[in-house]
Amino acid sequence: MTYKTPFNKPYLTGKETHYMYDAVSTGKISGNGKYTKMCQDFFEKQYGFGKCMLTTSCTDALEMAAILIDIKSGDEVIMPSYTFVSTANAFILRGAKVVFLDSRKDHPGMNEDEIESLITEKTKAIVLVHYAGVACDMDKIMDVANKHNLYVIEDAAQAVDSYYTNKHGEKKALGSIGHLAAFSFHETKNIISGEGGMLVINDSQFSDRAEIIWEKGTNRSSFFRGEVDKYGWVDMGSSFLPSEIIASFLWAQLENLKDIQNQRKKIWNLYYEGISEWANKNNIQLPYVPKFATNNAHMFYLVFNSIKDRSKAIEKLKDSSILSVFHYLSLHDSQYYKSKHDGRILGESDRYSNQLLRLPMYYELSNDQVTEVINRLKELKY
Repeated sequence: MTYKTPFNKPYLTGKETHYMYDAVSTGKISGNGKYTKMCQDFFEKQYGFGKCMLTTSCTDALEMAAILIDIKSGDEVIMPSYTFVSTANAFILRGAKVVFLDSRKDHPGMNEDEIESLITEKTKAIVLVHYAGVACDMDKIMDVANKHNLYVIEDAAQAVDSYYTNKHGEKKALGSIGHLAAFSFHETKNIISGEGGMLVINDSQFSDRAEIIWEKGTNRSSFFRGEVDKYGWVDMGSSFLPSEIIASFLWAQLENLKDIQNQRKKIWNLYYEGISEWANKNNIQLPYVPKFATNNAHMFYLVFNSIKDRSKAIEKLKDSSILSVFHYLSLHDSQYYKSKHDGRILGESDRYSNQLLRLPMYYELSNDQVTEVINRLKELKY
C-alpha cells in the first residue's frame, strides 16, 4: 500500500549527488578519504567529542565498542530491554550475558535508579540508550559506573544534536560523556547517509586500538602516516570503515544540520501543541523531556492505555492513508532471549512495547499533513 503520509521520507539537501560525484572524481572512493575526515572533524569540533570514526552502521560502532572494552564470555553488560536488537547483539557476539533493565514510567528510556541493584562482580559495562534523542540521567549513570569501575557506552543512535545538563550546570552533547558512544545515520534518523554510523572515543586509551580494529585489524593508518615501514595484521578487526560515497552524502547533510533540526523541531512542536489537550483528556501519555535534557525532535510518539487502543489509532490513521508504527518489542521477552532472561518482570518496557505509537516525522512533512494526523486522532473516543 502506498501511503499519502508515510511514516518516514529521507530528506535530500540537494548537494548529496554533487559531493558523491566529487568523491568519485578524486579517484578514491574507498574509506578514510577527504569526506570521511571532514565529517569526523565536524563532529569533534561541533560537539566536543573525542576521536570520531565513521562506520558502516551504528551496529558496527557498537560492535567496535564491545571489542575495545574487551568483552569476553561470562562478562555481564547492563542495558535497557526497550531498545533495538543491535544494542544487545554487539555484546552477545562477544560472549557477554546481557542483563536487561526496565524503562522509566515517564519516558521509554532506561530506569537509571535500578542499575546499581543489577551490578555483580561480573558486570563490565553499562550500555545506555538515549531513546528518542532524550538524554538519560548521565550523572546517576556515571556516578554508579565510577563507583563500580564500569565502562559506560552511549547508544546515541537517535541522539544527534541533543544535550545533557549535568549537576554542575554544564551542557554536554550526548555522545561526549561516556567512555564510548555510537551514532546512526540510517535513513530514518535526523541526519542520514542511507546506512552509516559513527564511533566516538572519549577515553583516549582506546584511540590507537580503535584505528586498528577499524582497518580490519591492521596498522594500515599508521603506515600511511609514515609511522611504520609496512603494515600488517596486528589485532582482531573487521571492515567497519565506510566508503567515501557514504561520507560525501553525509557531508551534505551536516552542512544543513541546523536547518534540518529547526524544521524537525517545528513539526514536533506542531504535534505537541495540537494534540496535548486531546491526549490529556484521554489519559494518553505524551513525550516527556526531563529538565536536564533537550529535544532533538527525532520522533513524536504517544503511549495509549492498551494495545487495543493503539490498534484503533493505527487503523484510524491507515484509513486516511497515514502510516504510523509501533516501536521496539521488549528484548528480554524475545524468542531468542526469553530463556536466557533471569525472570524479572519488566513491566514498563512491556507497556511501551504494547502501547507506544510513533507518528509520521520527517523534514518535508507539511503543516497540513500534521494537522490531518492530529484531526484524525482527535476523532477517536476512549
